[in-house]
Amino acid sequence: MRSGTTTGTRLGRRGAHNGGMVEQSVWMQKVAADPGHSAWYIDRMRGLARAGDDLAGEARLIDAMAERGSHVLDAGCGPGRVAGALAAAGHDVVGVDVDPALIEAAQEDHPGPRWIVEDLAELDLSAHGISTPFDVIVCAGNVMTFLAPSTRGAVLRRFREHLAPHGRVTVGFGTGRGYEPDEFFADAAAAGLAQDLVLGTWDLRPRREDSSFLVAVLSHASDDR
Repeated sequence: MRSGTTTGTRLGRRGAHNGGMVEQSVWMQKVAADPGHSAWYIDRMRGLARAGDDLAGEARLIDAMAERGSHVLDAGCGPGRVAGALAAAGHDVVGVDVDPALIEAAQEDHPGPRWIVEDLAELDLSAHGISTPFDVIVCAGNVMTFLAPSTRGAVLRRFREHLAPHGRVTVGFGTGRGYEPDEFFADAAAAGLAQDLVLGTWDLRPRREDSSFLVAVLSHASDDR
């Protein structure tokens, strides 16, 4: 298991696949408007951990899906709570986030995973020496709703490109935040990802019409089912 941090933020760089400038994420727009936003979020997560709040619900689901020692990508890892729990469970974990402050906090609080600063819309882990595809990719914590809308499809395509042939992508986010399930599933299908399972919570409750949250397990659309 590799540990350490690789910085490679390319926010606003000309993307090789889209031929234009990558739109800044909603999260980094918040950081630009309020330079203390990242520190506030880090302090909030650390405070919840000190208080004994359960911060590993997403990690438990991913751990149940994965064989021990699986290669796992936490996409939009923030200060590392999910990736850290998965590494502690024995998985080979890479955590990626666009915000350098969050990655720095992740490295301090959760040694074990490899931490990388990168925009998910331009994700190319081979540039960081990571060529092995991932058995599981997890994208939790409303990350999809903090992306720039113009990059959502690109992010899902990057997930597919980094996914092992029979791997799975698990995405969770709140509805009513500007990205509704029908739009998400259309973007996933266009990216070459098919639905395996749709839930309303990370603890396996079914999704209903009035559910305020979506958890979707996706795989390569070409997989035999």
